[in-house]
Parts: sequence; C-alpha cells; structure tokens
Amino acid sequence: MKKTSIAALLLVISAVLAVYIGYQKFFPQAELPYDDDQEGLSDQIVFKFSHVVAENTPKGQAAAKFAELVDKKSNGTIQIVVFPNGSLYSDIEEISALKDEQVHLIAPSTSKLGMLSAEWGVLDLPFAFPNYEAIIKGVHGPIGEKLLQSLEKEGLKGLAHWPNGLKQITTNKGPVIEPEDLAGQNFRIMQSDIIQAQYGLLGAVAQQESFNSTFNLIEEGKVDGEENTISNIYSRKFYTVQKHLTITEHGYLGYAVMMNQDVWDRQSEETQQILLEAMEETTAWNDENAHKLNEEQLALIKENSSIQIHELSGPEKQRWIKKLNPLYEEYGEVIGKELMENLRELRESYSFED
Repeated sequence: MKKTSIAALLLVISAVLAVYIGYQKFFPQAELPYDDDQEGLSDQIVFKFSHVVAENTPKGQAAAKFAELVDKKSNGTIQIVVFPNGSLYSDIEEISALKDEQVHLIAPSTSKLGMLSAEWGVLDLPFAFPNYEAIIKGVHGPIGEKLLQSLEKEGLKGLAHWPNGLKQITTNKGPVIEPEDLAGQNFRIMQSDIIQAQYGLLGAVAQQESFNSTFNLIEEGKVDGEENTISNIYSRKFYTVQKHLTITEHGYLGYAVMMNQDVWDRQSEETQQILLEAMEETTAWNDENAHKLNEEQLALIKENSSIQIHELSGPEKQRWIKKLNPLYEEYGEVIGKELMENLRELRESYSFED
C-alpha cells in the first residue's frame, strides 16, 4: 500500500476516534448503568433529563437544582445530565422517548398529559386557581397526588409537581381587555382539548403547536398570539414580537416530573432514596423560586420593552370567568366527580380579587 494511502487511512481513523471521544466527553449519559446488574462496572449512574424550556426559567432552574442536589447527596456517584431547550426531544415527542427509555427523566407541561388521562384536564380549566398560593395547595394536595398516581397505568412514575405560575395573554391584535377582544384571533396553545375549547368559546382559533415553534409562528404571522407564564414570555423573548400583554392569570402552567417505572424499579433502594430526597428539596425550592422569577421578569419586561401591558381589574376578570364557566359543566364528568369537588372547595377558599 502506498504511503499516501496509509496516511489517508490513518487520518480517517483519527477523525473517527476524535468524534467518538468527543461524544463520550460531552454525552457520557448515552448508556444508563444500573446499580445491581452492573455493580463494579461503572463508578457512576447517569440519568438523562430532557426538557424544552430555557435554563433561566423555573423548570430550567429546578432541573439544574435537582442535578446539583443529587450529585451532592450521592457524593458524585449519581449524575443527572440536563438537556434544556428541546435539544433532545420536543414537548410533543418527550413522553414517547421516556417510555422507550431514550431519556430517563422528563417534566412535561401538565396540559400535555391529557393524552394519557382525562383527569389531568382539571388543571387546564379556566381560572382553576385564583392565585399562586392556591396553586401550591392544589398541586401538592389531593388533586396533585391523584394525578401523579394516574401515571402508574402508563408505566410511568410521577415524582413531583413543579408549578411555574399563572398564564397571561400576548398578541399583536389588541389590547385584550374583554373576552370578546379575542374573537377572530389565531393563537398557539399547548396540546389540550380543554384549552382548545376555551379559545373556541372566546371566538378565537387555537393551534396546538410545539413550544419551541412559538416564536417563529408569531414572527412569521402564522398566529396572532399565545398564552404563557411571564417567565416563558421573557425567556423566549415573545415580548419582542408581540405588541400587547394582558395580565389575565386565566390558567395554570406547571410540570409533572416523571420517570419510566421500569427504570425506577431497576434502581437500588439507596439510589431511589437519594432521588426522592433531592426531588422533595427541589420541589420546595421551586415553589418559592418560580413565583419570584415570574415577578422579577415581569419587571424586566416593563423596564426593557415597549409592549403595552394591561392588568385585568376585578370586575373585568369576573366577566372572563363568567364567559368561560360553561366549560366546568362540559368537562366535569370527563375529569371526574372527586377531582371536580376538590377543585371547587379550593376555589371557594380563595378570592379572585386577592
């Protein structure tokens, strides 16, 4: 063989090795070693945590906090490698990826879980939670516990609820003050029949599209607006391509953290305990951090943006509630009597004007 051919072959081999070594360096979680079956073969257990939002959002920061706590509690023997911004899977793909064990932890929006069980729709009902305090009481109480248990029949283990906050409306056709102001507008929404029905009742057209496509949809004029928490509006810069923001607080947005049940069952009791303890601490931390972050980032939007902001008054909000109330009767039977009663009791213990 000629020297030039040998040299070329060596260059190809070197390039392949470089790519492989680089992949192992930056993606060491490609394989998941389990405690019992592979004891002694690896110094670390590595879990891939995939989510679709930015790192400076409540979910992004909570995922990083969880990884930090797991590393600390396990003395570095368990690693949570976080993939933000939909870098592995979109919000539409991630549940299937979890079931197929392509990832090991996800935290999808609860709105997307209606495809697994109609019970999750209770969190999508309009004005389900009068304020953030009611959210915390709801998702960490009987309502949240029952919903996490419903994942078992899908082969999934629900670990926690991570609230983000209450949703607001942004649009290029505004201002939006009365429910009738949305008539004829086109909105990007999450995958939820109940959210779709809300916009239908308001005379608007709703498109169920992935979160990561939202900015482009607005920028290209394919939708007039969207609904989201302030932290998502801020982190994805929706306020830079929208003219109007209305503080409606009309809906809940939060996440259910989960694992594949088979993956969970293959872990040792020690690993399970470390994960549970870290998750409990992260959840308590997120409850405070999410609310704080939404308030801080609303202030930043006001300071750095020309978007016009309107906050619904008490009477204005009551008109929205009255307009959307028929959905409670329409979906109550599908969601279930027990959850609807839990929600009714919670709503009656708070005021929408607080």
